[in-house]
Amino acid sequence: MNTTDIMNLALEMSGFRHIPDDSEIYIEGSSLKKVLFGIDISNSDVYMAKTLGYDAVIAHHPLASSTKGFNVFKDNINILVEAGVPEESAEKAVADKYDSLRIAAGSKNYDDVVSVAKLLAMPLMNIHQPLDEIGRKLMQDAVDTVINKNPEATLSDVVEGLYCIPDFKRARTKIEILAGDDCSKAGKTLVSHGAYTNGGYDIANTCFEAGINTVIYIHIAYPDYVRLKREKKGNLIVTGHIASDCAGINPFIDRLRSEGIDVTGINGII
Repeated sequence: MNTTDIMNLALEMSGFRHIPDDSEIYIEGSSLKKVLFGIDISNSDVYMAKTLGYDAVIAHHPLASSTKGFNVFKDNINILVEAGVPEESAEKAVADKYDSLRIAAGSKNYDDVVSVAKLLAMPLMNIHQPLDEIGRKLMQDAVDTVINKNPEATLSDVVEGLYCIPDFKRARTKIEILAGDDCSKAGKTLVSHGAYTNGGYDIANTCFEAGINTVIYIHIAYPDYVRLKREKKGNLIVTGHIASDCAGINPFIDRLRSEGIDVTGINGII
């Protein structure tokens, strides 16, 4: 396989037709047999890969070189609309954080990591949204199975259903109910994940105002959590960043291995 084959496999598994702006092949490689795969990749990881004889390095999170990855955040609009949120409300919910991400992108050192990989002639790529989409679908399917089986399912039932995904069982973090309690009815539940980063207060609040009872994030900033908990408009479950990323990454790694690629996971891949 080459780096294009690997990217195309991720697109196929996620149902995407095009490479999203937060995923990229920085340095192409061919005849790949042994790859190092990390949720985050640094210069030292690239050097280690070269020293240990790896053929390529794959990161999950975008490298600093990905200067347009923030565009993927707008895909939250599609997720919200498909869940029943009016399009105008969805666009407003995304607008402020999108601008924040866009402006922050200009401060990045876009030559970091990639320049070192070039010096070492080490093929390098990252695959973000496609793998998050694989995980999002698995998580939403697990939640839907619980609620379709029992419309009166509680938040505790939803959490138990999510633990059917092996990555959550293995994680050192726990799935937490941050707004609502164990006995609260889950009702209409949305896994809000897979569009660059979490939507914070604005997206969760918009969901609640549109009749979605429970929002599931993989992480949330503390001020957003405090505000949502204080306002008591709906329920919030947080599943944990690394475990949730692994829910989408590990099925992809399994597929790579079935294709004959020797994959070593580091930096959070459990």
